[in-house]
Amino acid sequence: MFVREVLAPANFNCPGQIVIAGHSKAVERAIERIKQGGKKAVLLPVSAPFHSALMKPAGERLEKALEEISVRDLKIPVVTNVEAEVNHSKDRVKGLLVAQVSSPVRWEESMRKIIDKGVEQVLEIGPGKILSGLMKRIDHRIETKNLEDLQTLHKIS
Repeated sequence: MFVREVLAPANFNCPGQIVIAGHSKAVERAIERIKQGGKKAVLLPVSAPFHSALMKPAGERLEKALEEISVRDLKIPVVTNVEAEVNHSKDRVKGLLVAQVSSPVRWEESMRKIIDKGVEQVLEIGPGKILSGLMKRIDHRIETKNLEDLQTLHKIS
């Protein structure tokens, strides 16, 4: 019997870094083949196949939950990771959020979009500096700062 498994790109992070997601066995086989080809591959400790077709049921639940929420006009346009485009419309927010659950994160394209729009400095909010590191690989000219806690708030103020 043939068992169909899902294996798909989940994040296009930066040049040379793509995250894959899907059924565990399919991901493990892909990692092994990548390593056999002489490339680096790491199994990430995640609890679900985020940003893949396997997350569609979660997206459907999110869509239902979002029915109860009203979205106001956007004061600041948002570059969406699902399209790597600028969204100005409140009418598209819910659909884009639902799509993001099972669509790959187009991080590199999204960051290039904000650079094309003239952004010269980015602020990463939250613990760690993963996104800042990705930005340095995308375009090292962009200044990055991190806001992790009150100590770092005082440093960047």
